[in-house]
Formats: sequence, C-alpha cells, structure tokens
Amino acid sequence: MSAVEKTVPETPATAAATAPAEEVTRQPERYAVPLVDIYEEEDKLVVLADLPGVKKDGLSVQVEQGILTIEGRVQRDTPGTVLTREFTLVPFFRQFRITEAIDTEKIRASLKNGVLRLELPKAEAARPRKIPVES
Repeated sequence: MSAVEKTVPETPATAAATAPAEEVTRQPERYAVPLVDIYEEEDKLVVLADLPGVKKDGLSVQVEQGILTIEGRVQRDTPGTVLTREFTLVPFFRQFRITEAIDTEKIRASLKNGVLRLELPKAEAARPRKIPVES
C-alpha cells in the first residue's frame, strides 16, 4: 500500500469493492495499554508501568530507532480442564519516542509484582551542571 492510499479515506462504496472474498472468523489481536507514571530525577527518567499478571519470561522491552517498546503477555494458569472461557487476557503494548538526551545503552529494567521499572539515564550532554562564575 502506498503512502497515497493510506491518506485516502475509505468510503462505503470502496469498502464493498475491496472487501475480502472470505469470511473473517477471528478479530485482529487487541492490546491493552499499560498505565504508566513517568518522573524525572537529576540524572535519569523513571518509567513505572503497570503490567498485572505479566512475568519476566512474558515481557519484552526494546529500543529501536528512537522508539522504546514495551510488550507483555499474561500466561493463563488454570487448574483442571477449561470447559468454557468468556474472559480473555489481552497482551500489553505501549511505545514511547525517546530522544538523544537518553543514553539508550544504559537503560535498566526490573519487574516486581507486576510493575515494570525502567530507568532511562540521561546522556552526559543532557545532564544539568553547575557553571562556576569567576570574578
């Protein structure tokens, strides 16, 4: 699909003409957006993300081309055989754009009780410094 096609709004007539020939039996995967708190310390930014039910092996945190991506999958542990399931657990997904002011090589992550803590250290050039005044 070209960039032009993406900017043209779809009308009911064009939607019917381009409708798939087969019936769609599954919805596309949905995501929950984790709630976050972001605060600044002198030498870093701290991101706290709520990911209830996510364990370390179901978590992915990565930085690529200035985008910080958090993905978490909840593993359902059910005792016994499932007879019916009306409640589905959806994966978590959230992205943030980060600037050159963050030293991406030194980002640290920890997960405790369903809360992801990311420490994003400021690059040396972005850190505040005191400038001595001469007389």
